[in-house]
Amino acid sequence: MEDIELRGCSLDELIEICQGIGLKRYRATQLFQWVQQKAVRSWNDMRNLGEADLRTLSSHFQFYPLELVREQRSKDGTRKYLFRLHDGETIECVLMDYERTMTRDRHTICLSTQVGCAVGCAFCATGLEGFRRNLSVGEIVGQVLDITHSVRREDPDFQVTNIVFMGMGEPLLNYDQVLKAIQLLNHEQGQKIGMRRMTISTSGVVPRIIQLAKDNPQVGLAISLHAAQDNVRNQLVPMNRRYPLASLMEACEEYIRITRRRVTFEVALTSENARNEEAKAFVRLLKGHLGYVNLIPVNPVAGTGMERPTSEQIKRFAQVLENAGISVFSREERGTDIDAACGQLRRLWESEDNEPIGPI
Repeated sequence: MEDIELRGCSLDELIEICQGIGLKRYRATQLFQWVQQKAVRSWNDMRNLGEADLRTLSSHFQFYPLELVREQRSKDGTRKYLFRLHDGETIECVLMDYERTMTRDRHTICLSTQVGCAVGCAFCATGLEGFRRNLSVGEIVGQVLDITHSVRREDPDFQVTNIVFMGMGEPLLNYDQVLKAIQLLNHEQGQKIGMRRMTISTSGVVPRIIQLAKDNPQVGLAISLHAAQDNVRNQLVPMNRRYPLASLMEACEEYIRITRRRVTFEVALTSENARNEEAKAFVRLLKGHLGYVNLIPVNPVAGTGMERPTSEQIKRFAQVLENAGISVFSREERGTDIDAACGQLRRLWESEDNEPIGPI
């Protein structure tokens, strides 16, 4: 039997494997809880498993916790992590804490789904580095587990409440692994993160949008729109050349019809596109669609030539949409002082005089 990635196994898979190697069914449940719920990082931490059973399990499973390369903390509490994978590749993820007075605090993790990205959006630092490979289920889930393990050393009651698949990579180009990771993170004996508290952000992979609506209608959908005209979006989001706006909006309408849920349309604002004419183009594209617009001032990224808009530009842009009856909110800015934009920390690390990153 080949070694199996422990963090990527469902409870049913663990039960089948454990019974196949001569272990009792309840051992699989204990193993799943140690890994997915308690977020342990070594075999030795699984204290109610006997030495003989641990030897048997460790001979059949791969257990690769992520290696923390760097952690940055913002003055607003946001934490940016650079993790190294078992093959030496690196990925980023971000923990954002939001305090609430009337409801529970929200702890949101922005996850990566690929090493690098093949889409190559013009404002994204990740795309500048190209695509390396897809992440496995265990590597996607492992970001949540290892951040949880780390923060619980300071706050034993810490619990991730929300997940956004908006980190490095295009989630819908790693579709099967992302969906299985969602099931693991939602599991009652794991992290128990609600399906409706997880959101997938896509540049517009039209067939997968429709498939997602059918496979998991509870998960939220965000579209990295960024432009309301094909000639502009072709430059900002190259995926548009394959799936232009007409087909993308049709897919969103089908998603809404199947799920009866609103879509988030993300618009990255720069000093160049935060103009009245652009806002009116978004009104023409989005009016009548069940969704809302999330305005995102871009984080400056070396090599893109893009600058942040002023607060007054953002307000004027939002007002045009609101006057047309389109729901708008501006993303609360987090981590601007720690290179929190996707891919920035990884680029910084690789540009510094560090030792070459190789297998651990």
